[in-house]
Amino acid sequence: MRKFYSIIIWSVLLTILPGYLLAQGIRITGRVTSAQDGQTLPGVNIVVKGTTNGVSTDANGAYSIVVPNGNAVLVLTSIGLNTQEVAVGNRSVVNVIMQEALNELSQVVVTGYNTTQRKDITGSIASISSEKFKDLPVTSLDQALQGQAAGVQVTQSSGTPGGGISVRVRGNTSISASNRPLYIVDGVQVQSGALSSTDGYGGQNDNALALLNPNDIESIQVLKDASAKAIYGSRAANGVVLITTKRGKANQKTIITADVQRGTTDLVKRPSLLNSTQLLELQREAVINAGEDPDKQGLIKGVTDGVNTNWLDMVLRKGIYQQYQISAQGGNERTRFYLSGNYRDEEGVLLNNRFSRMSGTMSIDHNANSKLSFGTNLTVARAVNHRVGGDNFLDGVYSGATRSLPYYSPYNEQGQLYGPADANYPGFPNFNPVGEALLPRQQVLTTKMLGGVYIQYEFLPNLRFRSKANVDYNSVIEDIYFPTGTATGGYVTSIGQQGYGEYDTRLVANFTSTNTLTYNTLINEKHRISALGGVEVIKRTNRNGSVIGKYFPSNDFTYITSAGVVNEGSSTLVYSGLFSGFGEVKYDYKEKYLVTATGRYDGSSRFGPNKQFGFFPSASVAWRISEEEFLSKTGFLNDLKLRASYGFTGNEQIGDFKFLGTWGATTYSGSSGLGPSALPNPNLQWERTREANIGIDASFFNGRLSATIDVYSNLTDRLLFNQPIPLTSGFSTVQGNIGKVSNRGAELTINSINIDRKGLRWSTDLNLSRNENKVVELATTEPIYAGYQASGATATNVVLPGQPLGTFWGLKFLGVDPATGNAIYQDNNGDGRITPDDAQVIGNAQPKLFGGFTNRVSYKGFDVSIFFQFSYGNHVMNLTKQTSVNTGASLGFNQSIDALKRWQKEGDITSVPRYISGNTYNDYLSSRFVEDGSYLRLKNVTVGYTLKKEWTSRVKLASVRIFASATNVWTFTKYSGPDPELSTLDGSTTAQGIDFNTLPQVKNMSAGLSVTF
Repeated sequence: MRKFYSIIIWSVLLTILPGYLLAQGIRITGRVTSAQDGQTLPGVNIVVKGTTNGVSTDANGAYSIVVPNGNAVLVLTSIGLNTQEVAVGNRSVVNVIMQEALNELSQVVVTGYNTTQRKDITGSIASISSEKFKDLPVTSLDQALQGQAAGVQVTQSSGTPGGGISVRVRGNTSISASNRPLYIVDGVQVQSGALSSTDGYGGQNDNALALLNPNDIESIQVLKDASAKAIYGSRAANGVVLITTKRGKANQKTIITADVQRGTTDLVKRPSLLNSTQLLELQREAVINAGEDPDKQGLIKGVTDGVNTNWLDMVLRKGIYQQYQISAQGGNERTRFYLSGNYRDEEGVLLNNRFSRMSGTMSIDHNANSKLSFGTNLTVARAVNHRVGGDNFLDGVYSGATRSLPYYSPYNEQGQLYGPADANYPGFPNFNPVGEALLPRQQVLTTKMLGGVYIQYEFLPNLRFRSKANVDYNSVIEDIYFPTGTATGGYVTSIGQQGYGEYDTRLVANFTSTNTLTYNTLINEKHRISALGGVEVIKRTNRNGSVIGKYFPSNDFTYITSAGVVNEGSSTLVYSGLFSGFGEVKYDYKEKYLVTATGRYDGSSRFGPNKQFGFFPSASVAWRISEEEFLSKTGFLNDLKLRASYGFTGNEQIGDFKFLGTWGATTYSGSSGLGPSALPNPNLQWERTREANIGIDASFFNGRLSATIDVYSNLTDRLLFNQPIPLTSGFSTVQGNIGKVSNRGAELTINSINIDRKGLRWSTDLNLSRNENKVVELATTEPIYAGYQASGATATNVVLPGQPLGTFWGLKFLGVDPATGNAIYQDNNGDGRITPDDAQVIGNAQPKLFGGFTNRVSYKGFDVSIFFQFSYGNHVMNLTKQTSVNTGASLGFNQSIDALKRWQKEGDITSVPRYISGNTYNDYLSSRFVEDGSYLRLKNVTVGYTLKKEWTSRVKLASVRIFASATNVWTFTKYSGPDPELSTLDGSTTAQGIDFNTLPQVKNMSAGLSVTF
């Protein structure tokens, strides 16, 4: 590590000292900003006219240069910006506003601990401006990524407000460790994934990122290759998402903006189920086919179907969505500020399901003098999530409504809910889904504080030191009570049938301290060098506590203090941390040849003492071919750059202290004691991903058309995995590093301005991505089963060498025998029998192609945006169908209208076997339940109108815009279920793409008003 730092320090000093020792005259400082949006511009070359004395602006657009006298003239140049000459005069501070010639080249991009112009990028980075999602009613910032960036696959796991979002950058790199990207907000790693720790919601998690207000975001950058993300080392293998929030700008009058949005939400599609008469006919047929009398089983025409309840109508509703925001920003040369307050409230489409959030943000930046600047930022948010029972649970609300028999009613004649004590309460497996929605209290109260301070000081010309301290603090309280009218509180005998209460608390806090040293210089107007070195310390705290109460005296006493028995509880406290040193050096010659070298040295408490530290290097080169003489005079070509990168990143997203041999509490012969619970592995280390990338950036016709193409090959080895060991050791597995996973793919992004004349502007954005994921190697060739257990097969999913993650496993369904109506399965092993040994690969959840397509048109105050998102070639396992078209395996569930296509008589040609009561053979898990999950979705349509300035100026308003927005408007798909985008096991890597009674997406219809003062 000392050697690593020595190289960085000597490189910086050798570059600085010659210019510093020779410097004489007047020292000029300043900042360069864009005339279009006020953004500071890094990487602008500044030369004293008539000399070779030059510098380059730093990440904040600041510069410092020595001129011989007040008659000096500064020449500012940068590809994508109009060259500008500025006389110094008698000024010591010279701030310059530059006009952009080509917007996409001068666009400022955050690249980690630094910023740069897009023209200087040598890695693969996708940029998403807030303009692309400002009108979308997204709850969390990760939703805003969907369909917007090549190589970034975003799946919303269900229609639950504030629920989980799966984000994958260039595929899945790990089997058992997390595949979520690293999220950095203004330089601070923030908590992502689930914060809630209780079960009972199926596979649907909550989402920590829903606590952050997307309206406070200025831009999002997704770092995709090693050159771009190796600066984050051991945390970067799954990609890095950099979020830059809005801040005040220099020389900007105070702008106050108020936004209001209101609308409704509803399911994109409801499943079609049988009514009482249809179901009774089907059940009677199944019983008769089994050789029994349906009348003796209570399946009597005109009696059993005397009640006809549409349970979906009973638990679903149109939700109300509303959001209000007010913000203010402004500043002068010395002080800049941004303030905002936001309230969002969304009723879920399920009864009693609701997510509301209040948040406030403040940021202040101040230049004390030409050398010293400092600032602070603070975001405080509080969310209340009223949750309801989730999918794949018999007592879930939506899952219960899709399964419940229509013969029963939710209410008695007095309008009271039926409960477990009532004679007309059906009991297992059909609980009252209306009661399961309305009666329990399942509140999650979350408070988030994200804040920090920084100070920056210029020791020498263009040598700046920056120190930051930040904290991401998350406090979670889960308050749960199930009364006796619910399955948990009144039916389950193991907890007493007298109410059930649970109170959980969780504290997740990350403290980050970052110190960096940066230097920028320009030598002989040709050689531009920038260097960065830094040290970072991250300390994580995870504190949990829970207590459970049972046997409540009545449903009027619902808190743990009233429980008759409080005999379960736990508490934990875990500290973990990361210590890192990192550096980056960039060099370009005449803005034609560019080189970047990056390295990070990480030490993590999550790994064994023998492998606690690791080094993650990367290097990249770029050649701006358009600057060569043979292309420089081409009229239509503005920029053509060839990029290549190679490097290593890591993944440390596993539980803490897995390398330790741990002990746990146990009992023996009625006495308590300690016993070993896990074996040690002092050689445990992070996963490592080798990444190679080649890309081309091109711009044509004065920026009217631009394109980016990337191809990549990534290989992850040393997978964090529970390695099987002989049972004679007393254990079945030990946490180890085994196996390899590869991802190879190609990405295409095209941006065009099709028309831009006489007030009419039409632009198009298209991104396409293809990723081929494959398990290359495991500890053995034996399959590893995942997902759910299933009849006729060992499990729904399998991990196999040569197959992608998310592979479905089961019998191959060959059709229905027209003579008998029975299912025909492939006898894969040829033994003459159909058993789980005949199971094979029957599909996978990985798409062959995915992307997004957006068109924006504006004309004289009117604007229209149309956004399509799509996925092609992926499969969905419709596990709902194994229950809703179960061929009579169980008469306790309602059936889909697809059951009407069943085989009924000899000669029938159909894909649905005949119904036989109690017969499970025809309902084995097979390719009958695997469907094409490809879809094209009209994700959003927004229409807006900005009032003319002569109208708004009369009431002293800067601007007024009204708009209407519709989300998830239309979906084209062959999938038979309500929604092909679902994933029951939210965030799962090995069991993606399963639909098991999961709440579909919702469509949002809203209108809004934005007023700027």
